[in-house]
Amino acid sequence: MGRVLAKRALVPHPIGPRPDISVGCKLSRCGSDSLKLEYVIVGDLGKIAWPEAAVASRTDGLWNATCFEAFLAQADGRYIEFNFGPSRAWASYRFNGYRDGMAPAFDLQTPDIYIERGEQRFCLTAFIELPADGIGVVRSVALSAVIEETDGTKSYWALAHPPGKPDFHHPTCFTITLPAPETP
Repeated sequence: MGRVLAKRALVPHPIGPRPDISVGCKLSRCGSDSLKLEYVIVGDLGKIAWPEAAVASRTDGLWNATCFEAFLAQADGRYIEFNFGPSRAWASYRFNGYRDGMAPAFDLQTPDIYIERGEQRFCLTAFIELPADGIGVVRSVALSAVIEETDGTKSYWALAHPPGKPDFHHPTCFTITLPAPETP
């Protein structure tokens, strides 16, 4: 469903732990105003700390445990951060620029989140509606994940990492450039 815009592997942060898994993502455009994000983990899922499944609800602080993130930026530097938990919890925040002016994006629609889990494969699929206030003209995207293991160890996965500590907001992470939406 939708036009695939990018299909990439996430890489663990170079100075962090490297669990025996692989993490990938696929980004698709579904019409002019929505995106489909698919995050897949393959490997030893038994070592990952999984929150209990729940009804989808807005929840802050998801990045403190296993979660998946998407950052959607405009050309002027404003961006929206989405967080998706394996429990189906989610959150969204607006920024005026790099880590500037963080505010909950209460005006965004609740994303549709679907979970598939087997012995060696986990998939989280999220459908998000782009807001009508101009961020719909997304220019670049950063996709990432925080993976917490059952012993509390965390690894940080992204398309690219800046030097130093993990920082998914950094411009280095925005490696996907989106084409303009197709007009009918």
